[in-house]
Amino acid sequence: MLEITNLRKAYGPHVVLHDVSLTLRPGTIHGLVGANGAGKTTLLNCLYGLEAEFGGTVRDTTGRPLRDHTGLLPYEPYFYPRLTGREYLEFCLQARRRPLTDFAAWNRLLELPLDQYAEEYSAGMRKKLALLALLVQNFDYLILDEPFNGLDLEANLLLKEILRRLRDRGTGILLTSHILGALTETADEITVLVGGRVQRHYPAADFGRLEKDLLDSLHREKLGLLDELV
Repeated sequence: MLEITNLRKAYGPHVVLHDVSLTLRPGTIHGLVGANGAGKTTLLNCLYGLEAEFGGTVRDTTGRPLRDHTGLLPYEPYFYPRLTGREYLEFCLQARRRPLTDFAAWNRLLELPLDQYAEEYSAGMRKKLALLALLVQNFDYLILDEPFNGLDLEANLLLKEILRRLRDRGTGILLTSHILGALTETADEITVLVGGRVQRHYPAADFGRLEKDLLDSLHREKLGLLDELV
């Protein structure tokens, strides 16, 4: 289990995360939702070790180094210029000293032109290429920052099914999304961040209240104005 306890992160006097605690269990999908600036990406980066000098603890309860068996999909994946999709996948495997594998089976699902330069891909294709690099490595945990962003309807539906099947196989998945329906349709629990604080954890049984609660917490004043207008 991956465990975050009382995580606090600040940049100078500006506190981004205030004592955030949550857990990611094997075989579950944990959604993370919040407005822009709520601290979601900072939280994921702290969890994965891309941010330093934060308070609290981040650990795998088994004692293993977290990054050895955890894959990260960043919000905007970066690709070196003049590198084909296939070369990018090979680079990711070699960087972790993993044996090269045949990408054909997974790519029959994602349908990427692996012999073209990745810099020529569309935004959705780049997101799928970064995801493919995680799928071929068979991680125990996945941390996905806005995985549905940039994908068309067909790819969104396929990704939701991939995530469900990975969960059923035992993978623990932590993901953010601005598409609330994508979270409620796939996640087992959802944590709401507001202003760098955990506002509430929602189990699946309470997802029906989530949209109304978010609307009230994020737009309470505007709802009063809307009552006057409509």
